[in-house]
Amino acid sequence: MLKKIRLTLAIIFWVLITWLLVDFTGTAHAYLGWMAKIQFVPALLALNVGALLFVVTLTLLMGRIYCSVICPLGVMQDAIAWFRRKKNKYSYSPAKNTLRYTMLVLACAALALNVAWLGGLIFPYSTYGRIVSTCVAPLYKLANNGLAAIAEHYGSYAFYEVDVWLKSVSALVVALLTWCIIAVLAWRGGRTWCNTICPVGTLLGLISKKSLHGPVFDLKKCNSCGLCARNCKAACINVKEHDIDMSRCVMCGNCMEKCRQDAMHFGNRSITPSPFTPPLEGTGEAGVSRRSALTTVALLAGTAIAKAQAKVEPKTTDGGFADIIKKEKPKREKLITPPGSLSIRNLRTHCTACQLCIDACPNNVLRPSSSLDRFMQPEVSFERGYCRPECTRCSEVCPTSAIQPVTVEQRTAIQVGHAVWTRDLCVPVKDGKPCGLCARKCPAQAIQMVPLQAGVHQDGWRWKDADGQEIPREKVLLIPVVNEEKCIGCGACENLCPSSPISAIHVEGHEVHREI
Repeated sequence: MLKKIRLTLAIIFWVLITWLLVDFTGTAHAYLGWMAKIQFVPALLALNVGALLFVVTLTLLMGRIYCSVICPLGVMQDAIAWFRRKKNKYSYSPAKNTLRYTMLVLACAALALNVAWLGGLIFPYSTYGRIVSTCVAPLYKLANNGLAAIAEHYGSYAFYEVDVWLKSVSALVVALLTWCIIAVLAWRGGRTWCNTICPVGTLLGLISKKSLHGPVFDLKKCNSCGLCARNCKAACINVKEHDIDMSRCVMCGNCMEKCRQDAMHFGNRSITPSPFTPPLEGTGEAGVSRRSALTTVALLAGTAIAKAQAKVEPKTTDGGFADIIKKEKPKREKLITPPGSLSIRNLRTHCTACQLCIDACPNNVLRPSSSLDRFMQPEVSFERGYCRPECTRCSEVCPTSAIQPVTVEQRTAIQVGHAVWTRDLCVPVKDGKPCGLCARKCPAQAIQMVPLQAGVHQDGWRWKDADGQEIPREKVLLIPVVNEEKCIGCGACENLCPSSPISAIHVEGHEVHREI
């Protein structure tokens, strides 16, 4: 019964947190945002004392139950191992403590040296977040677009189409490589990643050694058949010594379920100083549980995403008439970070590159960075949209406080950067045609149009040259001038500028965000 409860909770947590990571409507975040915030590393970086106390207390009471119920990466490994239907496939192996503690020290050093993304390569939540965001979210969006097309055919608009595009090749490669490594380890050895690589597993393992409850042997009933060890996915049961390494045990319940002698049970480990407790009455051998069909669907979705992404064809024409020239990213001297991130340093220090904000961004302005000093952390770029002043989605979903919560009122006063005009690329200068789109679309009204020709000025509704002669309005070319004190760096001007492939006006980021 304990295993069935644990398994049910694990599947529920896994499905819901996966939905949280792929949801682009904001619905999941309104109800399930707490599931990301109780993950150990995000809670640690955000100094979420309540969540940390919850995880530590739970570990002291019941061992590493966090790893088998709350951690989505751990549950994913269980799902992969389940597909290998071979019975009695595991065996006891001594703990690889040198490797475990080395990875823990390296992860702590990465946080201390303000390179959280480096630790994020092995932190469980950020690792799972990258895998889902890069590999599963596009498939989820493709399914949504298919439903939107069907609904539209029947006159319903319950669904709406969203863009599906490859945001970062490097992030895709890292996610696929990580998934392959974890999948191979889980297929062959169950919880090998958790007990050799994962720093959170190692840290909770140190606490779990002092856990109050856990699986215990009944020496009067045990016949040393080894069936428990052959079904222990953590490889932590030493039948010869009748010892369980609680630093690696994830409380999966396999050993208690498989024991034919009812010689293992969940009990109080502190009753006696020895690792063994007096015999308790058993409840009989439980039936073999099977995973939910949702597990199969989710895993197949992850393995099929590469093919699904290859089928997405980019739009090449505007309404079937004019060719679309793809916008290119301008060379920026300063990185633009999301509103609420405070500064480039704060983002680099706290962000573990879980990709949650990137996938949640409805404006397609966030993407993983390819720079080595902030690898896969979010950066802002405006080729596909601009950061709308009324949108605060990224600050709402970030679990580590790398992007702190801001209101709409605060968002409109935050200057993440300022616009810079490039004269030679501007349409009035380059083509001799009027434009002014940047000034008309600027939500902060930070752009003013002034005459390109020297000496031309406005007298009421009329334009006159330096000699006072009236000039026809259609012959006056205007160019933009940016008021940096009012500009908030939203990127509307850069995104909407008709100059292609490089916009004539682009945004330079601020090292430290400012307020108007």
